[in-house]
This record gives sequence, C-alpha cells and structure tokens, in this order.
Amino acid sequence: MRDRETNGRETRDRSADASALDLNLLRTFLAVYRTGSFTAAARMLGLSQPTVTTQVRALERQLDRELFERQARGVSPAPYADELASRIVQPLDALAEVAPGGPGSGRPPEPVHLAGPHEFLTRSVLPGLAPLVERGVRLRITPGLTEPLLEELRAGRHDLVIATFRPRGRALASVPLEDEEFVLVTSPAWAEHIGGPARIADAGPAALHGVPLLAYAEDLPIVRRYWRHVFGRRLVRQPAVTMPDLNAVKAAVAGGTGFTVLPRYLCAGELASGALVLLHDPDDPPINTAFLVQRPGAVTNPHVTLVRDHLLETARGA
Repeated sequence: MRDRETNGRETRDRSADASALDLNLLRTFLAVYRTGSFTAAARMLGLSQPTVTTQVRALERQLDRELFERQARGVSPAPYADELASRIVQPLDALAEVAPGGPGSGRPPEPVHLAGPHEFLTRSVLPGLAPLVERGVRLRITPGLTEPLLEELRAGRHDLVIATFRPRGRALASVPLEDEEFVLVTSPAWAEHIGGPARIADAGPAALHGVPLLAYAEDLPIVRRYWRHVFGRRLVRQPAVTMPDLNAVKAAVAGGTGFTVLPRYLCAGELASGALVLLHDPDDPPINTAFLVQRPGAVTNPHVTLVRDHLLETARGA
C-alpha cells in the first residue's frame, strides 16, 4: 500500500514537472513561430540559441511532429505549427499580461524603440513627438534602411518599424501608413539650360543627356523606378554623385549639381520657393506606400500601442 502511495506521488510530481516544462517549451515554440528564427527567438526570450533549439526539438519529440522546416535563413512553420500556434497564442499572451513586467505589474513602461527611414522620421515623426512625451512615453528612435531594420525587428531590437515596402511572410504584421509621390527635379539653372519641363515633355529623358545624376544609392532604386513607370524604359546611366541621405541629395541638387528624383513631401518647400524646379508632371506619377510594422509577439508595453496609434492618426490627418 505504501509503495503504491509513494509511486502515485512520484507520478504526480513527474506530471507537474512535465506540465511546467511544457509551458516553457510552448513559450519558446511561439517565439520561434512569431520571429521565424531560432536566433531572433533567443534574443527575444533572453536565452541562448542552443537552448531554444533544444527546447523546440524536445517539444517536437513530445508531440511526435515536426514543427519547423529549417531553411538557409531562419525557419518556416510546418502545417501542424500553424494549428498549435492558433491554440496556444491567446492563453500564453494572457499569461504574459499578468507576468512580472507586464502591463499589470505597476512598473513604468519600457522605452518604445521606433525605427524607419531618416527622412520620414525627420519629417513625420520628430515634429509631432510632444503629445507622446507629455503622456510619459520614452522613445528610442533609430534611422536606417528597411531591410536591416526588419531583420532587427525580428530579432527584438525594435518595437515598430516604418518600412518602405510590405514585409513578406506571415510573421510580421503591417498596415499601410502613408503614400509618397516621386518627382523629377533640378535647379533653376539646369532647368533653363535643358529647356525646362517643355523639353522633357517633348524629348523625354534624352533631354537630360549631359546633366549629372544624383542619388542616395549606387543601384538607383528610386530613379530606376521613375524611369520605368513614367518613361517606360530602363535607366542605363550611372550616378555622378551618391549620398545615403535624401536631404543631402536635395541640397546638392538645389545648389546646382544636377538632377534627381525625390519624394514630393521632402522637396515641397523648395518647389514652392523656386529653389528646385519640377521637370515633369505626369498624369500617373510613381507612388510608394510606407508600412508600419510591429514586432512579433504580445504587446506587453502599452506605450507601443500609444505610439502606433499616434503614427496612424498623424498619417490620416496629413
């Protein structure tokens, strides 16, 4: 009898330990599912990558199912992973709400890490920070290019990223934020030299032969898109000057260095004052949509929601 009672207690103890372990395994699985990477999940959870890999493999053995397909960069969920994630996401996120450091813990919220293109941050974010700061929001803002910023978002380094394109895949949730129109501009002196917008309308891009081209990158993504969309042809020329800062490109063009393609919002003041000249005004200008992307996982910092809603409201009122 005593042996049966002892064995029963041991069985119950093992079951309790297994349940606690299962919860940790499920948390780790959900972090990998949301970030699409063992490395990013490890950063998010504060664990080593080998620990994350070991826990996921332990859960796979326990379930006798493969959860992720290993790829050259990160992992993709196997079919059963989608089903498992849908079953556990709400309970685990609810637990995170009451965990130490969660929204109900009484601690001051952590700073919100926001990243995006330098020009958009300067024009659309920084001038409107006062209402957020007055509400006690602390912000850590990082400028950069979309691709690396999204990788850092997946790794947990940012809470929100303003992206110049919609991220691929299901791991990152994004919403359209703002459209930007691209315009072909130069200085008044160069505009007069080539014959102004009338010459562009008549001769097309050939009118710009001999005028130096300025851009923010060697591969000319904005200018190439303009050429393809407006002129219906491939851009074959090389830039005379490149600078990874559109404000600097704008300043150089206004100073008489050559021509470029810029977002209209960035040069609206210079076009109005005459410091820059609009060389072409097509009926269907190229448009690019910026997206607001949020870090995968439960939103445990209420100030992230405040910043997200502020950005969306500001964009709607622009």
